Amino acid sequence: MAEKVLHRLGRSDAEIGLSFISDRRIQSLNRIYRGKDQPTDVLAFPLANPRDLKGRAPCFLGDVVISVPTALRQARAQRHSLRREIAWLMIHGILHLLGYDHEKPDEARRMRRREQSLLRQWAATKS
Repeated sequence: MAEKVLHRLGRSDAEIGLSFISDRRIQSLNRIYRGKDQPTDVLAFPLANPRDLKGRAPCFLGDVVISVPTALRQARAQRHSLRREIAWLMIHGILHLLGYDHEKPDEARRMRRREQSLLRQWAATKS
């Protein structure tokens, strides 16, 4: 799934680390790296500034960490599958590794459009 997303983003040369962890562990990471003492659904840890990675092949973009319990709660709340929620969170994390953000409204709209497009493509081709 991650390879397909990277390919669609024009980064077939790139690699990522992908981890699935508990709420307790992601809360610890969130507290250490973001100063927020609460669980979250996904964290992304870019290895370098995405602008510095252009033209480098192959390259390691960084790590995406997903809380499975949070993903499961969110999937149930949204009434869709855990697989779809994991796909969404992974796409979100990969976009962060590539420099997308959602701190400002225009950035958030850009990122959300890209997420939705990638998720539709994934849904159309999943097996």
